[in-house]
Amino acid sequence: MSRPRDPNGGDRTGQREGVPAGAATSAVPAGPGLLLPRTALLSARGWTAVAAALLVMVLGVPVAHLVVPEGHALHLSAHHVGLFGKILCYAICALAMDLIWGYAGILSLGHGLFFALGGYAMGMYLMREIGSDGQYRMPMPDFMVFLNWKEFPWHWAFSDSFAFQMAMVVVVPGLLAFVFGFFAFRSRIKGVYFSIITQALTFAAMLLFFRNETGFGGNNGFTDFKRILGVPLNTPQMRVFLCVLSGVVLVGFFLIGRALVHSRFGRVLQAVRDAESRVMFSGYDPVAYKLAIWTISAVMCGVAGALYVPQVGIINPSEMSPAASIEIAIWAAVGGRGTLVGPIVGAFFVNGAKSWFTAAAPEVWLFFLGALFIAVTLFLPRGLVGLWELAMARVTGRGAAEPPPAPVAPAQPSASGASSTASAAPSATAAPGAAAPREAKGQVA
Repeated sequence: MSRPRDPNGGDRTGQREGVPAGAATSAVPAGPGLLLPRTALLSARGWTAVAAALLVMVLGVPVAHLVVPEGHALHLSAHHVGLFGKILCYAICALAMDLIWGYAGILSLGHGLFFALGGYAMGMYLMREIGSDGQYRMPMPDFMVFLNWKEFPWHWAFSDSFAFQMAMVVVVPGLLAFVFGFFAFRSRIKGVYFSIITQALTFAAMLLFFRNETGFGGNNGFTDFKRILGVPLNTPQMRVFLCVLSGVVLVGFFLIGRALVHSRFGRVLQAVRDAESRVMFSGYDPVAYKLAIWTISAVMCGVAGALYVPQVGIINPSEMSPAASIEIAIWAAVGGRGTLVGPIVGAFFVNGAKSWFTAAAPEVWLFFLGALFIAVTLFLPRGLVGLWELAMARVTGRGAAEPPPAPVAPAQPSASGASSTASAAPSATAAPGAAAPREAKGQVA
């Protein structure tokens, strides 16, 4: 039998939906005269998983790559370190997508733009770090020398400053997302229309960056990086450092996302996703909440792009293609929307499969990806994480439906023809714990 529902997201038995029984909670004000329980950021099991992930990234990857000798079964090659670091950056994008799609109901098909903008901001600094070590031995990037430019464009003015470019990694995607989201959300554009507009935005930016006169390297983009902060990029130590840094940033963003979605802010976001009109009539401004999470998500993608570029050694307009943005949505859907963990799992699963298929059977990869997305859409709406939860529920028996309560036997008529309701005790065949019928008011004995 289902428990009575409470309009504030829980049930009237005192147990909040989605909170395990016995979890440590504290009261948090949710309205006039109303207190809702606040759960811990993670359970003990969750903190153990986070600690294990950090241990693998901070200790396991460096040891496997730098200490374990080549040829050993536990040795991690340079290729796999780079692949692992690249997928970690993709997982940050998938997590950012889950915050807006899984918790706010905003499907973006243009998040590849924010990822590429962060990558270009980092790439500009890396190009300045090349100095006179390029092919033309000039203090300007090779593509500028080839185009016979005599000075840097205005937007390259402070590109030799690491601190300034790292600020641009956050400011440029965040500012673009804020301006775009402000007008889109104020105009109440939502659903498939919003998705199409975001796809058009990233496509227009891709065409712009393809042009040589913009000063971003045209279709070749930025490549041939040498060093960062004076340290060579092609050393094993730097390779491991960038991979570990990507993992630590992913864990940090996961914890930030967890704190957001389990706060009052996150509950309002989920209410906006489910019934935006009701939220508006309740006195909240959905535009402010949607704009905030949209901007945070864009900044996360920008940071992922900045971590991605020095590990792969190139950034070009193809990262802004609509197909790249659609892949981000596929990672979130395959892993499981609205779970935070699911998109990370989906990014690793899809990109791991892509790495294997492109080496073993490249002509099959796109067919596999399409079939996977269709299968998830039709049969696994909660993705791989939902499939795992369902399997664990069946194994432990927690997914079994509660048996219906036993019926209460009707009262037997007495010899005088009157109902035997004078006896307040329940029938012997009544279900254990069943309440006795109340005596009707005004009943004549």
